[in-house]
Amino acid sequence: MVDSVRNSGTLCKQLGHEFNQPALLKRALTHRSYAPDHYERLEFLGDSILGCIVARHLFNTFPELSEGELSRLRSNLVKEDTLVTLAQQLNLGTYLSLGEGERKSGGHRRPSILADAMEALFGAVFLDAGFMAAEKVVLGLLIPYLAKVDVTTLGKDAKTLLQEYLQSKRIPLPTYQIIATQGEAHLQLFQVECSIPPLKLTTRGEGSSRRNAEQQAALAAYQLIGQK
Repeated sequence: MVDSVRNSGTLCKQLGHEFNQPALLKRALTHRSYAPDHYERLEFLGDSILGCIVARHLFNTFPELSEGELSRLRSNLVKEDTLVTLAQQLNLGTYLSLGEGERKSGGHRRPSILADAMEALFGAVFLDAGFMAAEKVVLGLLIPYLAKVDVTTLGKDAKTLLQEYLQSKRIPLPTYQIIATQGEAHLQLFQVECSIPPLKLTTRGEGSSRRNAEQQAALAAYQLIGQK
């Protein structure tokens, strides 16, 4: 088992925060399957911290947007898909302390776990050094992400964006097929394939539900099309 604190120097550098209280970092990286002192309470706190930081940033950055548009952007930036993307950029799964069963079932890749751990990290930074430190970490991750996306499309999910693009080009809509499932019934991880034969394009996605997996596969397809 990886010692999450001893081997987390790279993670701290990526976050831009060195912990004054390493125990907070350890807890933020500990799943309930591994130890009783796990990240769920930090996750609760981090969720609120994240929402506040994102709301303030959007309010200051986009003065032309209405309340409804700001709410749409905030909802997209704090949802599981975005948190999973940030977690994958940090390679967060490799730092998590998981119980044996959770490890064997691919818990370090499970979107719900990655998203929860990201929120726990934000909560841990807040308790360790205050709101400004947490804001620095959150925006350090989100601002580069925002620079890569079109804010006008952030309120639309990947399947909708892909569908609209294909319809605009008069290309038949994609098909989605489950190709594998892992884990026990209440903690399954779905793997889905998105196929667009006219473009000779096939992508895969995974998630804690079929819908989430389809969204990940659609996102991969949409991003690949955008690169062509």
